[in-house]
Amino acid sequence: MRENSRSLTDLPMSPDEDRQRRFRLYFYLMLVRVAALGVFFVVPGWWKLIPAFLAVVIPYFAVVIATVSTHRQPEGIEAPNALPPGRSSTPPVAEGAPQ
Repeated sequence: MRENSRSLTDLPMSPDEDRQRRFRLYFYLMLVRVAALGVFFVVPGWWKLIPAFLAVVIPYFAVVIATVSTHRQPEGIEAPNALPPGRSSTPPVAEGAPQ
């Protein structure tokens, strides 16, 4: 077997799988937030501060976590219709010419 060959398990996560994973994570964090709101109405006294804090802070982390994609483009891939590198649009400068 060649050293450059890749296994199917080495492949990165597909964009759809990544999106579904982030959606599930966001959904679970919002469920925790709703549970914290429910606990807020049940818990007496100063203990209400803990679920209130969670209900306020969790949406920020849920959005930040859900928007960060782990899908990365592999290195070295170029567009199939990309033009080859051409000549520069600036004219070459002669060696003895003033600049």
